[in-house]
Amino acid sequence: MRLGFLLLFIISFSVATGQQKQINLEEIWSGDFRTQGLDELRSLKNGKQYAVLNYNRLSGGSSVDVYDYITGKKVNTIVSSSQIKDANYFYTYTLSEDETKVLLATDLQQIYRRSTLGTYYVYDVVTKKMMLVSENKIQEPLLNPAGTKVAYGYDNNIFIKNLSTGVTTQITKDGLKNSIINGITDWVYEEEFAFVRAFEWNKDGSKIGYIKFDETNVPRFSMDVYGTGLYPTQQVFKYPKAGDPNAQVSLHLYDLESEKTSNVDLSGYNNYYIPRIKWTQDTNVLSVQTTNRKQNTIDLIFVDANKNQTSLVLQEKDDAYVDVTDNLTFFKDNSFIWTSERDGWNHIYHFNKSGDLKNQITQGAWEVTNYYGYDPKSNTVFYQSTENGSINRGVYSINAKGKNKKELSVATGTNSAAFSADYSYYINTFQSATTPSVFTLHDTKTAAVLKQLKDNTDLASKVAGYKMSEKEFSTISVNGNDLNMYTIKPLDFDPSKKYPLFMYQYSGPGSQNVANKWNGSNDYWHQMLAQQGYIVVCIDGRGTGLKGRDFKKVTQLELGKYEVQDQITAANKLGALPYIDANRIGIWGWSYGGFMSSNCLFQGPETFSMAIAVAPVSSWRFYDTIYTERYMSTPQQNASGYDTNSPMYHVDGLKGKFLLVHGSADDNVHVQNTTRLVEALVQANKQFDWAIYPDKNHGIYGGNTRLHLYTKMTNFIKQNL
Repeated sequence: MRLGFLLLFIISFSVATGQQKQINLEEIWSGDFRTQGLDELRSLKNGKQYAVLNYNRLSGGSSVDVYDYITGKKVNTIVSSSQIKDANYFYTYTLSEDETKVLLATDLQQIYRRSTLGTYYVYDVVTKKMMLVSENKIQEPLLNPAGTKVAYGYDNNIFIKNLSTGVTTQITKDGLKNSIINGITDWVYEEEFAFVRAFEWNKDGSKIGYIKFDETNVPRFSMDVYGTGLYPTQQVFKYPKAGDPNAQVSLHLYDLESEKTSNVDLSGYNNYYIPRIKWTQDTNVLSVQTTNRKQNTIDLIFVDANKNQTSLVLQEKDDAYVDVTDNLTFFKDNSFIWTSERDGWNHIYHFNKSGDLKNQITQGAWEVTNYYGYDPKSNTVFYQSTENGSINRGVYSINAKGKNKKELSVATGTNSAAFSADYSYYINTFQSATTPSVFTLHDTKTAAVLKQLKDNTDLASKVAGYKMSEKEFSTISVNGNDLNMYTIKPLDFDPSKKYPLFMYQYSGPGSQNVANKWNGSNDYWHQMLAQQGYIVVCIDGRGTGLKGRDFKKVTQLELGKYEVQDQITAANKLGALPYIDANRIGIWGWSYGGFMSSNCLFQGPETFSMAIAVAPVSSWRFYDTIYTERYMSTPQQNASGYDTNSPMYHVDGLKGKFLLVHGSADDNVHVQNTTRLVEALVQANKQFDWAIYPDKNHGIYGGNTRLHLYTKMTNFIKQNL
């Protein structure tokens, strides 16, 4: 808390003593406001030291450096990119379990949001030797626990390299592009279940469990890539849209000693999707999470790898859907931690190895937002939650029996923690709307600050030199709910004047935009708009997260209905304020937010005078199965939910000014969404502005692209609001 006050003092002092400047778009998109952090922080097994990935911006190199928890000083460098002949730097590193090997990623090439191809090396800390894993660009390499072998994906198959002999073994051979994938997820799993590597070593490295994806019956999607040549090319991949077939998934076990693969029969369970696999503390027991297509039931299954037998350990159900998380953690006795919304809020539960509930560890009208781990010595669980307010995050410890809860880091804002291997220390990251990230070392027993490791006082001082307005947090009563809201007013705000109102939102299920944390790029843009005389407001309506299960899941089967109602009602309520010009209210958003801003303008023509939609969904019929059906069921079962909440259904209502933007190579929300919306608007004889960014994906970035986009949006706002 003292560190936050220190930064606030610096900001206040700078404001009082310096001439403040206007923010400009070039500064926002050149990285001038970038925060400094601790990249790839990993605690070492000794519990006394931690490793960090450092970049040397002068030399262009990178290194994995070790620091002492107590002194905060660098102890040594494990490996440097200068030791790799053909690479200037590496992007990520992974330590083997015994910390004698380091897996290094270089020359990464993006595939989709989370997937990459890359050149990988293994560095031996003892012999100081570097080994290339493969001459090919590979995916998701993973060291075995002993650090003697590395498994990886290549050409839709799984390979294992023996680091001692240099021999590589191919363990699957049926991989085929757009047909069969072994051990690597398909597009929709990667995007919506948020993982890429679909294979795992067991505890002693004797077996690998993996998922196979048969995409044969999944419809193909193609995108034109215009490039710089005379003729465009096409990117073709399997993308299942709502209601269409998904990849057929199956689970397999490979035994390294026998070199044989066995198939695991999951036919007796809800097995349409396999969103998670994880080996337990028992070398021979693999845990598998499966779910039905509707995603409202998750089966947690234990697979006995020796007997190839399965058993249902736990079944989680919900009338709407069950979230897939990474919070499953096994104790030595194979009892496990599990998070659930079964009491209406997301909390931590402890089950024995048979799936019987031992106890609910946390409870209350707040949400657990991160599970950090369990210390067996003190029988203590560590977690992050919203106990200090839904827009804030605090770090806590609690006895595994649900007793003796303790506040570790709860300064008003967003706190997160990285614990040492033995839980003696933790590095807390604190940020708020007024304080950029501050990294402090704490003693876990007392929560006392032992040392400040890194802060962003230079950035705080820099930002203080600009005309920055306070981000005012509040709630607004709309449609029977108190919705979280922030407001950014011009620094010279005069309540006797009338101001145009510009609203920003995302609104997707479980999301949060109103959060007490430091500025992102959009925040600086909103500050720039406030400097130019606009009031900027963001409201998290029904369907967003961290206010309980019922608040989040009320939008089930009707995405876009209640969220739009909330934004329109809120805009009307704000428009009645004496300092808001009710005739000049605009709204914007990206992706789900673009779907929303389009709907708000079309359905609220008397409320909104303009909107900007970037990369919007225009019909959930065009979007992928896993995300869409989780909230909407299939179009065959819920046609009205899909159609009546589509912006295309409401184009006749357009009266204001509308800017529509999309990237032509958006593999996520396809540009088809925009072309179909354009056609609907044209046939309704509605005038609007639109822009397509060639060969840009859902993020619409690269070179000057973001600068161009935000310049276009800024000009559109100035001309129409």
